[in-house]
Amino acid sequence: MKKKRAESVPNYTDIIAGLKDIYKSKIKPVEQLLSFDQFSTPSLTDADLTAKPIVLLMGQYSVGKSTFIKYILEKEYPGCHIGPEPTTDRFIAILGGEDRIIPGNAAAVDRDLPFTSLSRFGASFLQKFQVSYTSSPILESVTLIDTPGVLSGEKQRIGRSYDFSGVMEYFAARADAILLLFDAHKLDISDEFKDCIMGLKGNEEKVKVILNKADMVNGQQLLRVYGALMWSLGKVLNTPEVMRVYIGSFWDQPLRYRDCEALLSAEQEDLLADLRSLSTNSTMRKINDIVKRASMVKIHALIISHLKQEMPGFFGKSSKQSELLANLAAEFTKLEHLHRLPRGDFPNVEEFKSKLSLFKIDKFPKLDKKLMATLDTAISVDLPELIKRFPQNTPTVPQIFQNPFENFASVEGTHETLATPSPEQLWNWESIDRKALLNRFAALSPVDGKLSGAVVRPVLQASQLDNGTLAKIWKLADWTQDGYLDSDEFIVAMWLAEIKTKGWAEIPDALPPTLVPHRRF
Repeated sequence: MKKKRAESVPNYTDIIAGLKDIYKSKIKPVEQLLSFDQFSTPSLTDADLTAKPIVLLMGQYSVGKSTFIKYILEKEYPGCHIGPEPTTDRFIAILGGEDRIIPGNAAAVDRDLPFTSLSRFGASFLQKFQVSYTSSPILESVTLIDTPGVLSGEKQRIGRSYDFSGVMEYFAARADAILLLFDAHKLDISDEFKDCIMGLKGNEEKVKVILNKADMVNGQQLLRVYGALMWSLGKVLNTPEVMRVYIGSFWDQPLRYRDCEALLSAEQEDLLADLRSLSTNSTMRKINDIVKRASMVKIHALIISHLKQEMPGFFGKSSKQSELLANLAAEFTKLEHLHRLPRGDFPNVEEFKSKLSLFKIDKFPKLDKKLMATLDTAISVDLPELIKRFPQNTPTVPQIFQNPFENFASVEGTHETLATPSPEQLWNWESIDRKALLNRFAALSPVDGKLSGAVVRPVLQASQLDNGTLAKIWKLADWTQDGYLDSDEFIVAMWLAEIKTKGWAEIPDALPPTLVPHRRF
């Protein structure tokens, strides 16, 4: 059984190592040859490819981005400021660790962090960027990016000292999920926010819209607000596809209107379930992003090569470049038919024209056919082979094996009786020493953030409790009923075992709600 289980779990480290090799040896050389990073996002680093999934939060000021982060972290992070005006004046990357802050300039030179390429946005931006470390179970599996509130009205005319939209595009390209937050009382979309949303083109599948503060209106008003938001998004996104909107109130205060309480609760659980899946799908998303980037690099190379061939040998280069730029859309159409490429894969004509005008087309190096053949091999052979090594679904544990203690004879154990904690402490999630248990969870080498019954069984058996009791503990702790324990479920299982072992109380028939992290990831 153990051998079969081991064979069904891929070696994610090897997959990432293979992805690094393909990118650095077959894709990045073409990028560097033709200055692809000047037309798109910067080249990827090893830290980018090994980074935890990134969740990017975007929204106008006072829509609740920082409060949302506090809600899912169950605490404030270092440098967090919450208020009705634009209190978050910088980009903040929130990572797991001991509480501390790393300024932007220092973070941009730390090769262990996936932020070295942010240097391209200049010192003005780096002064508005920081990395905040704090301990939270959520940050074991994701990195959060808090952003400044997007400005509206007179504020947006002043301008920022750095390329705000460009920075948003940078993080959007590297994010695994992009959360667009809207306030139920403030649905207007400013010009700056519209530019940011338009900059998400190519990353639409990552976007999740959140209608926040939904408890501040009653059910009838909420229906109208939802309709107005969908209309506004349709105007901005200009797409026939309907974007998924999650409705909720992500803060720790009582709901003002409770007539939609069941709806808000279900919507919030749906959103958290989607975010939970990011860790599981992270490796596949990295492969997908490299495939997409490789295709963009190929089209970029074909465009530059075609335009260079159109340039004259000696005289009239300046006028010919101006002519090519003026008719760039027509040149794209030629390439589309010549190489049978999808038009949707081509860059935006006006943006490409603006960036290309900074170069002299004839000065681009001649396209190396060997490099292009290598790039084609990466796209058509190497990356598909890497995808085949990745399982399409997490292995399902058969029902009979989901609880690792149900099929063993009961053996009574003995345990020591100590003073009983108060009921408030006994059944309260906040009373558990989670840090020590999280370290123990990590030491057991979870796969996709979960431990199987085969791994957890000897740990719980060390309590010397009988298998009937351990079976009951597992059933209570495995509330997802998937046959695995994530970090929260593991903490609860270990705590229940300690309660029983020390004689503090009997194991209940149902798990007390106060013992479950109600905002679990």
